[in-house]
Amino acid sequence: MRRPHLLISGAWLVHAIAWFVPVIKDGVTLPDGLPGLQAFWFALCAVGEHNGAAFSGEWYFALLCTMSAITTPLFIFGSVWVVWRGSSALRRASAWIAASAFILNAHWYIFVGDRKLRIGYFLWWFSFLLLAIGLFDLSKTKEQSIASN
Repeated sequence: MRRPHLLISGAWLVHAIAWFVPVIKDGVTLPDGLPGLQAFWFALCAVGEHNGAAFSGEWYFALLCTMSAITTPLFIFGSVWVVWRGSSALRRASAWIAASAFILNAHWYIFVGDRKLRIGYFLWWFSFLLLAIGLFDLSKTKEQSIASN
């Protein structure tokens, strides 16, 4: 397996594991719930209500939470499509999007702090970095193979 595919597969694996381990202190844990899913719904709560709980915070934090929640389906569905069907330019653009998502999702560390965050958050967060590096590598590999032909 080539390095880009190894990095991207690793990103997918790390992202999947993050859904099954604790994300935040005092959060729901297995078997009572899915920790990553709980965090996802909390982030979406910024624009609505979930299980009777409404978001109470500053407008910019609500915006960051919503944008953060959107990065997860982009990761899950977008990265698979880009790896299998995307051109080199699309893979490079997606790598920049994944790198931007990594930077955006750092806001949880900044606002919540490392004392409350658990391994699930860090795995989820770093999966975006792994994906970005893998997609950058993959876009270069395709360009090099086209140039050598």
